Amino acid sequence: MLSQTREIVLLNLRSIPSRLGASLVIVIGIAGVVAVLVAMLSMARGLSRTLEDTGAPDRIMVLRGGSTVELSSFLDRASSTLVRQDPAVARLPSSLPAASGEVVVITEVVRPGQTSGANVSLRGIEPSGMALRPELRLIEGRMFRPGLRELIVGSAARSQFANLDPGSVLRFRGTDWRVVGVFASGDAHDSELWADLETVQGVFRRNGVSSVLLKLANADSFDAIKARLTSDPQLNVEVQREGEYFRSQSAGLTRQISAVTTLVGIVMALGAMFGAINTMYSAVSTRTAEIGTLRALGFGRVPVIASVLAESLLLALAGGVLGAGIAWALFNGYTVSTLGSGFTQIAFDFAVTPALLVKGLLWSLAIGFIGGLAPALHAARIPVTEALRAR
Repeated sequence: MLSQTREIVLLNLRSIPSRLGASLVIVIGIAGVVAVLVAMLSMARGLSRTLEDTGAPDRIMVLRGGSTVELSSFLDRASSTLVRQDPAVARLPSSLPAASGEVVVITEVVRPGQTSGANVSLRGIEPSGMALRPELRLIEGRMFRPGLRELIVGSAARSQFANLDPGSVLRFRGTDWRVVGVFASGDAHDSELWADLETVQGVFRRNGVSSVLLKLANADSFDAIKARLTSDPQLNVEVQREGEYFRSQSAGLTRQISAVTTLVGIVMALGAMFGAINTMYSAVSTRTAEIGTLRALGFGRVPVIASVLAESLLLALAGGVLGAGIAWALFNGYTVSTLGSGFTQIAFDFAVTPALLVKGLLWSLAIGFIGGLAPALHAARIPVTEALRAR
């Protein structure tokens, strides 16, 4: 039976060029499904990767109790001072606590070629805020000076919005702000604008901070400091590792994108599957006499089924490879921005990962298998005498 299967499968595959037009229906249909599926999933993966890469194990964020995002959080000066005095907090070379009180506000920056503004986060930081983030580096220009309305902008924000080159002037709250530098961190902060904390507080009339970033002397002391701060009757705070905070920001949007992607993928897959079924039924119809002859020569039903399924799977795999290649070529590394959970824009790159490519290929094989199964069973059930009369 194995010998028969091998011979009839090879015979069937050699005949594909004679049915090239019909075969391309399967290839192109499945390529479209895989390309859309992988592209949309790569968007969710790129967003998750950007937010998941933000933070370090030894850094924690302190927000107001009950707050889930910095924009809705407020800590007064007394609370900000108290949390940084915890013994678990590391010390800077100046012997001051390794902490940065930070304010996050919404500003508007226009996109290239547009007149309406998009929401972008402006983060006011203390001078220690840069020292706490060694992964962040200035790639152009210089650091802003305390007390002046100067900005440094994230590299992703610069690529997505207009007038963010060094030397440009932006207007917020009736005041002019000059862009003096560009920074890159490879994470969610690349979508933000940064300025001096006290300057932002003065212009936006904020007396406190949105959050306090703390660097721990020992990353393993997180549970202890969280217990102390959350149980302190003088405080009402939420304590999270920095990475956990930013990962939580992507969870809801990632689930939505994945759900929409799955729905669209299923609808497109059904269309491709029906195309595969029609094509394979047509292929069986044109080979009816050939199948009858093989059956008369002693070939069993299993080799016939295998030959039809092999053709369907091969065409589906070709479509899957084509679709995956299109998705990788067009979308991998493509930069876009979307509205995040804090109602501000987050810029990120599509990430067409090997896992997504494999997932796309598995979808293509599943479509090919289901689309070829019914025609294969039909081919095996054709009576030999009826098949021979088809000649």
